[in-house]
Amino acid sequence: MSGRHEEDGEYLMVAAAVHAVIDSSRIRSIEGMGFASVREGPTLDATLALTAEAVGNLPEPPDCPIVSEGGEFYGEPAELVALSFRPEFKYVESIGERATVQTAHHAAYAARDLLR
Repeated sequence: MSGRHEEDGEYLMVAAAVHAVIDSSRIRSIEGMGFASVREGPTLDATLALTAEAVGNLPEPPDCPIVSEGGEFYGEPAELVALSFRPEFKYVESIGERATVQTAHHAAYAARDLLR
């Protein structure tokens, strides 16, 4: 997720979903990326919808958990956030998952720079 702050009187939020094959400590391969953007203020509902759209824009639907940092969803419990995603959702637990989330952050920042 990139851009959950106001800039020049407007918002531009960009989400990137990264489908990766990982092990506990690293990314083995990137299978695809999906992106979505919206120009509205950062609310939990807007962030959930934006992220779900990015996941939906992956080349193939994931059959693995969708993973994020808790801060992306304002610290809401994973059980609440999971209601917006399939097959399942959880917060980062391993180094490999953290590396995947960081890859998504970098992709979102780059996409946001292109859209400005």
